[in-house]
Amino acid sequence: MARRKRTPEENARREKIRELLQLANIGSMDDIQRLFKETIAEFMENGLDAELDDELGYSRYDYKNKNTDNSLNGHSSKTLRTSFGDVEGSVPRDRQGEFEPQLLKKNQTSISQDIEEKILSMYAKGMTTGDIEAHIQDIYGVDVSDTTVSRITDKILPVAKEWQQRPLESIYAVVFLDAIHYHVRSEGQIVKKAVYIAIGIDLDGHKDVLGMWVGENESAKFWATVLNSLKNRGVEDIFIACTDNLTGFSAAIEAVYPKTEIQNCIIHQLRNSSKYVSYKDLKALMADLKAVYAAVDEPAALDALDTFAEHWDKKYPKISQSWRDNWANLSTYFKFPQALRRLIYTTNTIEGFNRQLRKVTKSKSVFPTDDSLFKMLYLAMMDITKKWTGRRQDWSGIHAQLSIYFAERMPDFSPSAASYSNCSCFIAVWTLHKIWERPIFV
Repeated sequence: MARRKRTPEENARREKIRELLQLANIGSMDDIQRLFKETIAEFMENGLDAELDDELGYSRYDYKNKNTDNSLNGHSSKTLRTSFGDVEGSVPRDRQGEFEPQLLKKNQTSISQDIEEKILSMYAKGMTTGDIEAHIQDIYGVDVSDTTVSRITDKILPVAKEWQQRPLESIYAVVFLDAIHYHVRSEGQIVKKAVYIAIGIDLDGHKDVLGMWVGENESAKFWATVLNSLKNRGVEDIFIACTDNLTGFSAAIEAVYPKTEIQNCIIHQLRNSSKYVSYKDLKALMADLKAVYAAVDEPAALDALDTFAEHWDKKYPKISQSWRDNWANLSTYFKFPQALRRLIYTTNTIEGFNRQLRKVTKSKSVFPTDDSLFKMLYLAMMDITKKWTGRRQDWSGIHAQLSIYFAERMPDFSPSAASYSNCSCFIAVWTLHKIWERPIFV
C-alpha cells in the first residue's frame, strides 16, 4: 500500500520535528516521553504567564505602562499528573491573589481528564475499584489507588443529588413505579434496602428516569413519600400509573394523585397466580388465564374469568379470587385501544431498566453505604439512558387517544423547556459539565 501523500504544511512540520528530535538527542520512547513532559511544562508556563500579563495590563519588561495596584509576585511550583507521568512546572502569582488562571485552574493538579472519564465509565459498567486500578495501569501506565477511584466517583454525588431534585414536567402521560433490592451495610449490620424507581413518559413521548430513592424495604408508606417528592418537583398530574400489586400502593397513589388511573402489572399477577401450580397443570392453566387478560373488552374478560374459576377453583381456589380482589386495577387497560393497552398492561418498561441495573451491580454483593449504592446506580442510569434520545414510534397514535380519554386534563401541547432539560442527552451533557467544574485532586 502506497504511503499517503503529505501536504506541504505537513512536510514542513515533519522537518521541524526531525530537527527537534536530533537536537534533543532522542533515541528511545522514554526520551520521547521526557520531551513531551517538558513540552507540556513549557506550554503551561508560557500560557499562564501570558494570562497574568493580560489581566494586569503589563508584562515584567513593560512595568512603565503599569496601570493597576496589583503586580507580579514571582512563581510557585506545581506538579501536574498526566498520562505520561508527573510534570513539574511554575505558576505565576499576583500580589493581591486575584489571578484566576483559565488554562490551568488553581486547584487542578491533573490534565488527565480522559483518565477520569474512563474511570467513571468503567465504574458505571460495574467494574470493581480493583479492576479499574489494574485496567488504568495496563492502558495508561498510571497508578490509581482505590482511594483515588473513590474520590473520583464521589465527585458524582453532589451532581446526582442535584439531578434527584431537578424540576420535572407538570404532566406525565404514564409513570411506571417499581423497586429493586440491594444489601447495604448499616450500623455494623447488613440490611436489605429498596431502591424506589420512577420512570415517566411525558406528553411528547419521551421516556425519562424521574428519580431513584434509597429507602427501607419496600412499603406503601415510602411510595407515598416518593409520590410527594414528584409533586414537590412540579408533577401536577399523572394520567396512568403502572405498578406491581404491593398492598396499599393504590391508596398511596390516590392520596397524592386522586385522578390517576392505576394499572397493576398483569405479568406480576400471572407470576403470583402460577407460583404454587403443579408443573403438569401449568401450561393449560396459563392458557385459560390468557383468555382473561387478552380478551377484547372487560365483559369478555369477566366471562373468561368465570370460565377459569369453573375449571380450576376446585384445585386452585385462590387464583380466581386473587384476580377478582384486584380486578379494579387489573382491568384498567380494557378502557383503552390496543396501542395504549400494550404500553401500560405490564411494567416491562421499568423492569427492563432494573435488569440492566442488576447487570451493572452484580459484582457488588454488599454496598458500604446508601451513598455508594446511589452513586453507582446514578452512573449506571446515565450509561443506560444514553440511547433514550427519541420518542416512541407509535406515540402519535397514543397521544391522539390520550387527548380523547383525558381531554379535560390535556393541555394545549407544545414542548416546554423542561422537556429538553429532562431528555437523556441533555442530562448527560449537564452531568459532565457539573462533574468537571468540581476538582478532584486538591
